[in-house]
Amino acid sequence: MRSFRVGGGLVVVDNQLLLAANRRRQGTLEWTPPGGVIDDGESVTQGISREVHEETGLHVPKWHECHYTVTVSAPDMGWEMTVESWFSPVAHGTIALNDPDRIVEQAMFVDLHDVEGLLGDSPPWVRVPVLDWLGLGMQPMHSYDFRVYGADRATARIEQRSP
Repeated sequence: MRSFRVGGGLVVVDNQLLLAANRRRQGTLEWTPPGGVIDDGESVTQGISREVHEETGLHVPKWHECHYTVTVSAPDMGWEMTVESWFSPVAHGTIALNDPDRIVEQAMFVDLHDVEGLLGDSPPWVRVPVLDWLGLGMQPMHSYDFRVYGADRATARIEQRSP
């Protein structure tokens, strides 16, 4: 079972959330907060800062605190992932894509009222926490636990476990 430690950046400036459009292997386009796998030797916040810069070109000088965590287990696919999502109300620079993985196709700040529409095709482990977080006024909240059943992501059944 491969384990991934992931960091996500919840960057909100002028009532707009920073989102990145990621092209997945199956060809789907998923909008998510910027972030990715934390490298060995990096703290979560160092990794999130690196990922946000790579995916959007923006520099986040400080992360305030972790606002929620998400655990996803996909035993039939052989992986599990733990995500820490950290908040910052500040970002410097201009959006410019420099994603070494060439997954991110677009990044932009999205009005908070328009976020739900963009997250429609994102996996529940992204969509549900982000929308709950926005609905609760962008305050720290509980953790989330999801399990993926099936070996094909397109047909897998995803279940959210109670916090």
